[in-house]
Amino acid sequence: MENRTGRATTSRTATTQADEALRRVTAQHIGPRRPGVVYYDGPRLVEVRAIVTDLTEARRVLRRNSARFAVLIRDVHAGTEHYTGAIWTGSDRVLKAVAA
Repeated sequence: MENRTGRATTSRTATTQADEALRRVTAQHIGPRRPGVVYYDGPRLVEVRAIVTDLTEARRVLRRNSARFAVLIRDVHAGTEHYTGAIWTGSDRVLKAVAA
């Protein structure tokens, strides 16, 4: 599509659809993790403390320019907290869910 100057313009609908598709993919990567959820991710039992979906903040805390989200987790046994950008996988298991 071109505007009056003959330059190509981007469709607002296409941008909105792309944004929505990216939002859905990010939600799938976060999975069922919400603050308060306790899950087993293979080597450890962790509790979700916070979810960061703001791109600037997620990239800052993970020190990764490609980050789309960050999850603040607390290792239940060690008591330590750190951020992760790991996606939810089929081997992760929710042990304690919280109401949404």
